[in-house]
Amino acid sequence: MKPSPGRHADIEAQNPPPQRPGIFRRIVSLYTDGFRSMTVGRSLWILILIKLAIIFLVFKLFFFPDLLATRFDNDADRAAAVRQSLTEPR
Repeated sequence: MKPSPGRHADIEAQNPPPQRPGIFRRIVSLYTDGFRSMTVGRSLWILILIKLAIIFLVFKLFFFPDLLATRFDNDADRAAAVRQSLTEPR
């Protein structure tokens, strides 16, 4: 025996379907649950972070030397050089 349409509508009005959380909350939940349940991946992420730190330290030391400190003696001279390079056309 089928329930009448009116009765079905009354039951749905009393128990509305649960709403899905927003997209941002679902994305955050996906990542937090994934990182929480990682075993091998955690050590791989640590290895990746260590490699990135080493790479950026090497870049800083060898490819981006502090030219202002080597070319000028005090902060006033450094500030004047920066101001000049920013305001004057090449």
